[in-house]
Amino acid sequence: MNGGTLTTLANVCESVRYGYTASAISEPYGPLFLRITDIVPESLDWESVPYCLIEDDDRKRFTLAVGDIVVARTGATVGYAKLIRDAVDAVFASYLVRFRVDPKLADPAYVGRLVESQVYKSFVQSRIGGAAQPNASAPVLGAFEFALPSRQSQQRIADILSAYDDLIENNRRRMALLEDTARQLYREWFVRLRFPGHEHTRITNGVPEGWERKAIEQLACYLNRGIAPHYDDEAEGLVINQKCIRAGRLDLSLARRQSREYTPKRQIQHGDILVNSTGEGTLGRVAQVLAPIENCTVDTHVTIVRPAAGVGIHYIGQALMEWEPRLSTMGRGATNQTELSRRQIGDVQILVPQRLLLQQFEDFAAPSFRQAWVLMEQNAKLRAARDLLLPRLMSGEIAV
Repeated sequence: MNGGTLTTLANVCESVRYGYTASAISEPYGPLFLRITDIVPESLDWESVPYCLIEDDDRKRFTLAVGDIVVARTGATVGYAKLIRDAVDAVFASYLVRFRVDPKLADPAYVGRLVESQVYKSFVQSRIGGAAQPNASAPVLGAFEFALPSRQSQQRIADILSAYDDLIENNRRRMALLEDTARQLYREWFVRLRFPGHEHTRITNGVPEGWERKAIEQLACYLNRGIAPHYDDEAEGLVINQKCIRAGRLDLSLARRQSREYTPKRQIQHGDILVNSTGEGTLGRVAQVLAPIENCTVDTHVTIVRPAAGVGIHYIGQALMEWEPRLSTMGRGATNQTELSRRQIGDVQILVPQRLLLQQFEDFAAPSFRQAWVLMEQNAKLRAARDLLLPRLMSGEIAV
């Protein structure tokens, strides 16, 4: 074991604590309030984390510090974890457990990267079994056993893994810049209506001359939900779920393997726009498929909107992303069972510009989104390489 002794996560911690029970607020009062949904994505985006109101005494007990590790203890994301890398004013929510590593016993950066890894997720899954509503207590989460080599080796392993993390983060930032450039142009031309030639174009009731308002159903050649999958970790098929759609981006690392057959129309295609259509919290989120994905579909909680021939795929994708805040409020049904129907999505009205302007936007946006997808695939490969490397570093198979 890389010359080290075996220990457990709990044994190297100076404290282990369940999170704080409170409601998140959007107004900037109090500390940031870290939740399960914030730690699931590959990178922790503090700008998207809400706030909460908390008394000073509680604030001290539930605060987060650099080197802390927070782990999801319930739901489909049980075992997901994040090492706190940034000094921020934040506390953590009740469905998280905070492990505070004692720096005298272990290097927090080393332990944190082990707990963030697939190795740890697999350990947690083996402990909770196939429960429909999985839960893991702090003792279960803290029972993770790993090698504790010399302090120098711990730091070296953390540095190696950190190099992968830095590459992934740099790619993520480049992706965000590429996507934001295209989105800002969309808003400039088609929301603010400052498109080329707007000075000489008559606008009546918000519609420039030569443009039309059309329903999504008129612009789509396919509009339907996905399948009820048969999950099978050994299967070749892939199914996208609601967790895969976040911040306008498709994250395939959260998709699952499945073996159920489906019609060719439900096979995901380049340009498909995916809309979360069930439940609270993720309802109305939108992401677009920006490259072909083999043997892949969506589950019944996601709606596929496939642009018809001649309709700019990036234009309609951006149009639906602009609708995301409104889509999130359009659900019908009981609490936690709200549904966004095919008809509601199909009835959404968007402006359709003249063909020449539409093509100008597509010519600009396509390379940006294509490069962003390439960077996303690079990150997937970097994550896979990092996860393969970690056990070999821990075992001593690769010297550090």
